[in-house]
Amino acid sequence: PLGNVGIISAFNFPVAVWAWNAFIAAVCGDISIWKPSSKTPLCAIAVQNICNEVLKKNGYSAIFNLIIGSGSIIGERLINDNRVPLISATGSTRMGKRIGRVVGERLGKVILELGGNNGIIIDETANIDLVVPAIVFGSVGTAGQRCTSTRRIIIHESIYDTLVEKLINSYKQVKIGDPLENNTLMGPLIDKNAIDDFNNALIKAKEEGGRILYGGNVIDSDGCFVEPAIVEA
Repeated sequence: PLGNVGIISAFNFPVAVWAWNAFIAAVCGDISIWKPSSKTPLCAIAVQNICNEVLKKNGYSAIFNLIIGSGSIIGERLINDNRVPLISATGSTRMGKRIGRVVGERLGKVILELGGNNGIIIDETANIDLVVPAIVFGSVGTAGQRCTSTRRIIIHESIYDTLVEKLINSYKQVKIGDPLENNTLMGPLIDKNAIDDFNNALIKAKEEGGRILYGGNVIDSDGCFVEPAIVEA
């Protein structure tokens, strides 16, 4: 056992990432200190309360611990604390570089799960009926806000036009709205900053010669909803 294990989680999987870190740590005889994303603190508080009730009934305490606060203050204190020999962090590549450097300087250990830039290669033998739903789910699921989201499609020229047409048709059918409704396929982005990032990415794509084939509009609503975009490079 290492003793104290620090867990820093992202907004997109606000409970799952903590769970698989915290329970592995517990099995190994360690306690965990969880610093959740500042964008999803209520999920963390709710789960911590459930854990507290279960642990209390079974005569245990302080196995799972929670600290709420900004990354610049609470997060920095956690990664700089010599009493926490291991930091497991999920988030952006920029964040991971910072944590790896700080923890490494004090000879601590890190587990980093960072951003991805995932591509799918479609050759001329591919089954289009299987390819299209796979691309749509990979791209649109969780509104494209996970590290495994599909970002790039590399298509053989012989099937390019057919596949693009089918993708556009599928994107037109994506139901965007309240994720609590059964027929919703794509929910909102996490916040207004995410909308800005979305718009800036499309602007940069066009500046580099890209052409928007579908979507890319911000939906006028109370939430942070956008149309998923297909960009031809």
